[in-house]
Amino acid sequence: MVKHVILWKLDDKLSVSEKEQVKINAKRELEDLVGKVPGLLSMNIEIGRLETSNADMMLDSTFDSVDSLKGYKDHPEHVRVADGFVCPYTVERLCLDFNS
Repeated sequence: MVKHVILWKLDDKLSVSEKEQVKINAKRELEDLVGKVPGLLSMNIEIGRLETSNADMMLDSTFDSVDSLKGYKDHPEHVRVADGFVCPYTVERLCLDFNS
């Protein structure tokens, strides 16, 4: 099993309400990828951050293999969600992939 964890910082040009809507939409769309992307076993998007955080959202996902994780990057459904619901609103992205 492979874990894929992402932290995103949203653009400070967004209002508080815009950030909340971005987080809600991203969570819905990303979590909906389970069953659409081969090898994606689970996807949890955490949007309930504490004030002590310096990131706005976290993706915690599990894949059945490194090859499945590699395929996820270019899968059309993932690209659609990333390009439409995440990337336009983020200014920073950190990633950690590891075997679990």
